[in-house]
Amino acid sequence: MRKILLEQTFQRSVDALVAEYGGPMARDGLLEVWVFDDLASRREAERELARHGVRAHFRSAYKPLVHFFLEDVGDQPLAAVVVRYPSPTLSPRRFLLEAYPLAGLLGAGVTLTWEPVAVEAATTCYVYEVQLISTDGTVEKHSVAVPNRLHRDHVDILQLSPCGWVNWCSKAGERRDEPLCTDYEQLFKSAMEVVMGSEWPVEPLLFEELNLRVVLPCQDTTLAYGGEHISLAEGLHEDLYFSLLEYFQHCAGLPLGDRSIQPGQIVPEVLTRLGAEPSVIVTLQSLHISELPIPPDVPLDKADRPLSESQINTQIKALGQRTLCSHSRSGRQVVARYRPGSDRAVLISAAQHANETSGIVGALRAAAELDKHAHAHFVISPLENPDGYHLRQRLAAEQPSHMHHAARYTAFGNDLQAQPLGGGFEHAIRERAIECSSAGLHVNLHGYPAHEWTRPLTGYIPRGFEMWTIPKGFFLIVRYREGWQQQARRLLEEVIQDLANIPELVALNRRQVAAFEAHAGEFDFSILHDIPYLLIQDNAQLTPLMLITEYPDETVYGDAFTLAHEAQRATILSAYTHYQRLELPLELP
Repeated sequence: MRKILLEQTFQRSVDALVAEYGGPMARDGLLEVWVFDDLASRREAERELARHGVRAHFRSAYKPLVHFFLEDVGDQPLAAVVVRYPSPTLSPRRFLLEAYPLAGLLGAGVTLTWEPVAVEAATTCYVYEVQLISTDGTVEKHSVAVPNRLHRDHVDILQLSPCGWVNWCSKAGERRDEPLCTDYEQLFKSAMEVVMGSEWPVEPLLFEELNLRVVLPCQDTTLAYGGEHISLAEGLHEDLYFSLLEYFQHCAGLPLGDRSIQPGQIVPEVLTRLGAEPSVIVTLQSLHISELPIPPDVPLDKADRPLSESQINTQIKALGQRTLCSHSRSGRQVVARYRPGSDRAVLISAAQHANETSGIVGALRAAAELDKHAHAHFVISPLENPDGYHLRQRLAAEQPSHMHHAARYTAFGNDLQAQPLGGGFEHAIRERAIECSSAGLHVNLHGYPAHEWTRPLTGYIPRGFEMWTIPKGFFLIVRYREGWQQQARRLLEEVIQDLANIPELVALNRRQVAAFEAHAGEFDFSILHDIPYLLIQDNAQLTPLMLITEYPDETVYGDAFTLAHEAQRATILSAYTHYQRLELPLELP
């Protein structure tokens, strides 16, 4: 089954501008434009127009302040930087967040000061006022323009979003100063409009896979801080996926961010192909059930990348004594293994959100260690969302350093946590695990983006996930039922004390929390021994205690990935040990 809804190619904005201003009438004019494109393409356009006698400067419409420091300031020796940033009432910290990771790029030796300037939200070129103080005391002042447009989005909410812009002055003094709808913006608009203009069934499960295959002729820009990069391709994936999910939530009369919505699997595949024309093909197609190429297995304790589906399945078969099963929408098995014993039972799960990959390795490693102990009592469910994980592996083959939030939820389009009790799909594995083990503690392993998460064309900050937009270290969340608060706090404190003995983890947290505070303001979590945490009462959860890990693991590889699953492993073993010693408020059945 394959039905094409849209197939469209777009003229590159840099090419269109060169054609428009490359004629003899434009000679000796001055052109300044902002486009969504990489540095190489922008510089080539400048050189081409220079050959026609036009002084042109092509700037980035995405993260202009960061690009100013990369492209104009460069390696200039600095002692201090003062930035006065626009602070519109619609989104007061937007432009501060958009400057991330400037604090990290400048380094600890440069004093960075931020000063908000109140402005009204409007379609205009906002300005960062930048003061550079060199190590020799020299002071430079710069104005960095930030084009934005005020608009209603796909669910009729007012947004202030980055946009293209053109500022032209001819030799005769003729001027043009206005927004420019770039190829990047046109592509997003066309893809959204074709989906929003299609007729969909009234009932859930509108499609199997809604695929958006996008080609962009731009490269990612690697930044010299914390594995960060600037990626127009990744930004477009995120914007397409969440905008379409929100549109279907809105059509169903659900609140934005409702995780029970079941439209089907939304899959933006954004490819980067230098020299190609920007293009998009939107199709309805069958769920992807073909096998993927199987990479070599890696030793679990030294794994430097996410595991193959094959290795995960092989590892889980060697654990426990009893197999528990449910299945996904595509028919893939969701497998858990039960290890009965005389200890208090613990449920260990991972990959609820399948683009969060370090928990899988940490769960398998910890379970293998626990399995050696005579009294161990646990259920391990290391791949709760196999359809999502299959999609993650498929997308990562093309873009390994991207977050791929399209793989976050199940092939239904919902979060498995939101599936109804008593169903036969992914959430059922938890119900069966607790039914057979009577587990009182659920260690639920999660991750989140290891680099900045943005939605460039719909307000920049990811709606509903504002607290996750930039990394802030490894932290813990403990949810507990009424009457279990004392046990929850005791467990949390003991686990944090153990984690504080991992120096690399503490160093990561200190570095990321400092960068977070520099761009997002005061940290809104409690911190103990450099580990942020939250304690939340939740009477609806399946177990009296749930310990949730949140490691910034999406897109990390190498030593960073190894540290991620080591932290997950250590958390499981610590929580298991200290849970056995807790004085419980009542006996579990």
